[in-house]
Amino acid sequence: MRIARFSHEGEVAFGVVEVGGDGAIEVAELTGHPFGPITFSGARHALTSVRLLAPVLPSKVVAIGRNYAEHANEMGGDVPEQPLIFLKPSTAVVGAGDPIAYPSTSSRVDFEGELAVVIGRLCRDVPENQAMDVVFGYTCANDVTARDQQRSDGQWSRAKGYDSFCPLGPWIETDLDVGDLRIATTLNDAVKQDGRTSQIVHKVPALIAYISACMTLLPGDVILTGTPAGVGPMQVGDEVAVEVEGIGKLVNPVVAR
Repeated sequence: MRIARFSHEGEVAFGVVEVGGDGAIEVAELTGHPFGPITFSGARHALTSVRLLAPVLPSKVVAIGRNYAEHANEMGGDVPEQPLIFLKPSTAVVGAGDPIAYPSTSSRVDFEGELAVVIGRLCRDVPENQAMDVVFGYTCANDVTARDQQRSDGQWSRAKGYDSFCPLGPWIETDLDVGDLRIATTLNDAVKQDGRTSQIVHKVPALIAYISACMTLLPGDVILTGTPAGVGPMQVGDEVAVEVEGIGKLVNPVVAR
């Protein structure tokens, strides 16, 4: 099931993206949020008539650094023995089609295409063998990074935390085996990253267990699972797209802040 968050005629709602009776893609509107029993309002909208928003508004985004061996190597290090976690603020989240705002305080802003995990229930101290029980679904993400500030600051909060530095979307896929999916990032239609989720070192269940041993996770919280090799800079006027097999494509233009 594909769950989208969208606006239509000034109203914001969640909905299920599905093929209608005439073969056109529609959004079947939900009553309330999807983190519980799914109930439909009865309203249906053509996908072309709605604006897709960030599929969730998380209380926090927990990201994982250097979780693909080749990316760790290109950044001049190894994959950490334990997951390397950092936080991105909720204010960094934007949706498909929203602009990535290039700040004047940075001279190097990079794309990092990633698989994102959306948590479906309040949880803490989740055993690894039960971790998939708390997963609601998956979406595409771009862990946008001011690379020059990441290197100069000694910690990553500013470099990773600018408004618009966490595009998510276009929707959440709830029924997906993410063990071995293609994940690719293009810049102006040129492929820059081309990896597979099977290359993730610390797998999704291990990440959930590790993170939830530290902090409580809430419905809608997002875990970014790391990026494959090939990260690189974007410029104002570029268009960047992150595509995960079985989910879809997250496309964002780059504009001056």
